[in-house]
Amino acid sequence: MRARAVVGAGSAAMAIAALAISGSGVASAATDVTGQKYSDAESSLSSAGFKPVVVATVGDQKAWPDCVVTRTQKRTVQPPANSSGSATNEMLVSLNCDAGIASATSPGNSAASPEGKAAAAAAAQAAAQSSGGSS
Repeated sequence: MRARAVVGAGSAAMAIAALAISGSGVASAATDVTGQKYSDAESSLSSAGFKPVVVATVGDQKAWPDCVVTRTQKRTVQPPANSSGSATNEMLVSLNCDAGIASATSPGNSAASPEGKAAAAAAAQAAAQSSGGSS
């Protein structure tokens, strides 16, 4: 009987944790910019009242506006003590600045990976639009 009570208490704690996580997921959905180009993510975050702060980058093949956001984390920075300033809401951002698809001369995603397939499809679509528009 005692083992069941412990298991039941553990299940209840997990259910409460799941509710807490899912509740915060709704609030963060408006600021979920993972997978977007940094230029788009930056404007979305600014519109939502966050100051974007790049904390990590991987690769050097692209300029920051063209890099892809791979991770975000909210942070609230309190004003200095004894000041009349207000807290600043920041969004810490990690960027992937490698090329969309790896080649013999530049690093990037494998063409067989989901990211590489998406990059290849986007490149093919862009090429089709540019060749279709010039005919």
